[in-house]
Amino acid sequence: MRRGVLAVLAYLVPTFLTGFVWHLVLFHELYQRLEIYRPDPLIPLGFASMLVQAVIFAWAYPRLFSTSVDDWGRSALRAGFVYAALSWSFTTLAVAAKHPMTSLSTFVAVETGYTLLQFSLVAPLMALAWRGASPRAG
Repeated sequence: MRRGVLAVLAYLVPTFLTGFVWHLVLFHELYQRLEIYRPDPLIPLGFASMLVQAVIFAWAYPRLFSTSVDDWGRSALRAGFVYAALSWSFTTLAVAAKHPMTSLSTFVAVETGYTLLQFSLVAPLMALAWRGASPRAG
């Protein structure tokens, strides 16, 4: 259970912090110019979404990737690619397909950058949380 909680936090903490700073501080004006997001973001809904994602990704990690101490770096890299691709498909591609915005290419570029940053932090932390756990732990 301890590893599962750490894995959830490995997703939740960096995702919330980087998401908040990326979307509402660093690139806030850019997102306003894109005219895609509401002017008053509902932080509790965003946090709830992240919590659901964190639980699912944390649960899936030891079932999809090696938890061997010797494999943690390779597993982190694999998880980073798989989780980033999945996330990118529903946070970037699907949003771009459904929502009006002033620049599709700018949105895809900035969200791709965020996804790469997010999973470059999340994947190694999650791999460390599960390192040494018995397969299918959690």
